[in-house]
Parts: sequence; structure tokens; C-alpha cells
Amino acid sequence: MGQQIFLGFVGLSSGVIIAGGVAGLMIGLSIIPRYAGVTHTSDRLLLYEDACVLGIILGNLFYIFRLSLPLSFPFLLIYGLFSGIFLGGWILALAEMADVFPIFARRIRFAGGFSSVILSVAAGKTLGSLLYYFQHWQ
Repeated sequence: MGQQIFLGFVGLSSGVIIAGGVAGLMIGLSIIPRYAGVTHTSDRLLLYEDACVLGIILGNLFYIFRLSLPLSFPFLLIYGLFSGIFLGGWILALAEMADVFPIFARRIRFAGGFSSVILSVAAGKTLGSLLYYFQHWQ
């Protein structure tokens, strides 16, 4: 019994540390502040950070305890849309932090049309995800 309590405490502590680390990474990469700046809602920055931490904690709980929500297909579509936006934000923030686009453009002597390239990357990622989903690839 004591061993299970100890393991539960270690697991809970580890989860809190990881959730804090993910939230710190999101802040360090300026994902949340950038979204707040683009939407002109920087006065609600702490609310966004709290929502991220809560989402991380709830996501972990749903994963660990195999919880499910009996929601309909439209909710799944909305969830998929927001998850894609979130993942895209992460990918672009990481690429920007690593200076992938400027270095790549300088190497191939690419002068303009960055917006078209970024939209093409996003469209390709979307098409690939939809093909993966609808073709049941694994």
C-alpha cells in the first residue's frame, strides 16, 4: 500500500513538472504571447497560460484513466480543427526559432513568395493528414 502511494505521488509530481515544462516551452517559444498579440487580447495572457496548463493536465488525466466523452461528430470536427491549429502553431514556432526558413531561402537563393511557400506547406500537411485519416493508413 505504501509503495502504491509513493508511486502515485511520484507520478503526480512528474506530471505537474512536465505540464509546467510544456507551458514554459510554449511561453519560451512565444506561441501564447504571439497568439495574444495577433488577436489583440494581450490583457488575457494569464488566462491563456492557465487554459494551456489545464488542457495539459486534463489531457493527461483522460489518457491515463482512459476516459471518454460521449460527444457527437461535430465536436470531433471542431476538436480536430483546433488541434490542427495548435500543432501548426508549434511547428511554425519551432521552425522560426531554428531560423529554418531564412537559412533555407538563403541557400537556394529564394527571393520572394514566402507566404505562398508557407501556405503550400500547410496545404500539404492538411492533405497528408486527411489522406492518412480517410485511407486508414498506419
